[in-house]
Amino acid sequence: MITKYAKLIKEARIKRGVTQSELAVKLGISRPSYIAVEQGKKELTLGDFEKLSSLLGISFKELESGESPNYEKYKQMILAFLRQSKKMPKTKLAKLLYFADFGWFYYRLQSMSGMQYRKIQYGPVPDAYFRIIDEMFDGGKIDIKQTEDGAMLISQTRSGARVDLSQISQEEMGFIKSIGKKWEGKKTADIVDFTHKQFPYLFANDNDIVSYDIFTQENPDEIF
Repeated sequence: MITKYAKLIKEARIKRGVTQSELAVKLGISRPSYIAVEQGKKELTLGDFEKLSSLLGISFKELESGESPNYEKYKQMILAFLRQSKKMPKTKLAKLLYFADFGWFYYRLQSMSGMQYRKIQYGPVPDAYFRIIDEMFDGGKIDIKQTEDGAMLISQTRSGARVDLSQISQEEMGFIKSIGKKWEGKKTADIVDFTHKQFPYLFANDNDIVSYDIFTQENPDEIF
């Protein structure tokens, strides 16, 4: 546990250009004590966790899990799914991404993107999902059209530019393709109902983060 969050803290500190001494001062501890934290030799108090969450711009849940979301890879996963379908409802796309992350964790004990998913009415979804979709639309990566019944259809833009999927391995891409193929042509309501019957959704309270660990107890035939 210590080693997991130690690595995340070090990566977040370096990414933000903060020195060990600067962070030690802000935490109110000595530099050697802080170095011991990054080396996985020293425990953090709850207060230290809360301070680091604010200082490094990462959530308490991310610190606790020791896994930092890879937002760029998550965006590439979105584009990978859209390559298989000309257009897709926004809610259905969110569920396919959930299957990719949790299904990968089921077999590898590591999610594909590192995103944390929250239990909402239409199934597990990351807090950042809607923001990321807006960013990709504003950046010209995807198109969004609203149907007469209010559904949002998402598609990849036809700019002709090469789509960067460099962060997705060949094996991960194969897994994404298998998920897309299974749910191709299926209604959004069907995929939402499927996620509602899975352990992460069933055992989480409304608006809580759903558990990757509990997903490992799922029936192999019910992964996606």
